[in-house]
Amino acid sequence: MERAEKGTARRALGTVRKDLFTLAPQPVPPMGGPRPLRWLPQLAVAAVAVFAAVSGTEDIAMRPVGMIHAALLLAALSRPLPAWWLSLVMLPVLSLNESFGPYTGWAWAVHAGLLFLVALRNPPRVTAETALLSTALLLGLQLAGDGIGPWYFTLMVLAAFAVAVAAATGARGAREARARLAEQERALAQERAHRTVLEERARIARELHDVVAHHMSVISIQADAAPYRVADPPEELVAALADIRAGALEGLTELRRLLGVLRSEDRPGANGPEAPQPTLERLGDLLAGVRAAGLDVTALTSGTRRPLPEGVELSAYRIVQEALSNTLRHAPGATARVELAYGPAALGLRILNGPAGQAARPSPGAGHGVLGMRERAAMLGGELSAGTTPDGGYEVTALLPVPAAPAVRTDEERTA
Repeated sequence: MERAEKGTARRALGTVRKDLFTLAPQPVPPMGGPRPLRWLPQLAVAAVAVFAAVSGTEDIAMRPVGMIHAALLLAALSRPLPAWWLSLVMLPVLSLNESFGPYTGWAWAVHAGLLFLVALRNPPRVTAETALLSTALLLGLQLAGDGIGPWYFTLMVLAAFAVAVAAATGARGAREARARLAEQERALAQERAHRTVLEERARIARELHDVVAHHMSVISIQADAAPYRVADPPEELVAALADIRAGALEGLTELRRLLGVLRSEDRPGANGPEAPQPTLERLGDLLAGVRAAGLDVTALTSGTRRPLPEGVELSAYRIVQEALSNTLRHAPGATARVELAYGPAALGLRILNGPAGQAARPSPGAGHGVLGMRERAAMLGGELSAGTTPDGGYEVTALLPVPAAPAVRTDEERTA
């Protein structure tokens, strides 16, 4: 039993030694909020230290000693525990030596300030240890010899200790609560952005379902009809075309089985045919709709306009649609311009709007439309950038690669 108690006491002593005997820096962080007020706590501590060093040591013989003790407040801004230890060592000299009598009250006030800075940067256990040791020293000096003064002075110092520890503990708790809240908000924003990306990808998959299904159906039909376009086709060719048709039908079935689930989530119980997905051929209708909604928009096209792969057409249409919708929501009264640049291997998009002509109403959206546009561009191997312009407007630019169309042979080339 006695051995167990000794072991417990040894472990407790080791914990205290580990907590208090450290030279690790623990700087007081700047405040949040406006920049001019960020260093207000450090300036307040420095002002108290200067006032104590100048005013509190004015009538003592060994003034430099008192000034050194007051300067411990400045040292505690970066290393509070070593400064607290130095003060704890100096307090008996400053309290029991009559030559330091005028500074005694300041000495204990400075020590209370050091306790505040220790509690501000350390967990409750370390705060309790330093407060108990400081209280033990105070009571020990009061009970030793003639004491350090009347008991009401001791009670005032104890009250100062309590107020310093309580204020620092409250400030530390509030700071930690704000840090946890900020971390939760960051995690929530990341989760919201991740969920938005997943939802956008699912929406893109639902839209591309029709595009891919159409091409798979065309492959199946062409493979089925190809043998009838050639007189006496070889059996190997017929078998190969039959395999192509079977593979296309199997792929189409799997595609409908997998992506059909996504569509049913948006329209539960709906079995009717879907409307065809929009292409750039319907861009005029889109622009007419946003003009009717109050947006002055113009369209410019450069390069040779030509039909593009359906995935590119769909993504380009949706990017323009989302960019113009954002303009309507966030920049009412602005003018907008849509530019399409047809290149030999890419389609360039630029949607530019000027500054808002009137205050925008609060938008209930999650504010992740740019993520969706970026996902559409990335799906095609393209790039998209968005940001404000120097005049206060907003610009969205995208470059969508266009795969080279396979060469189509003529009937003469096939029979050659």
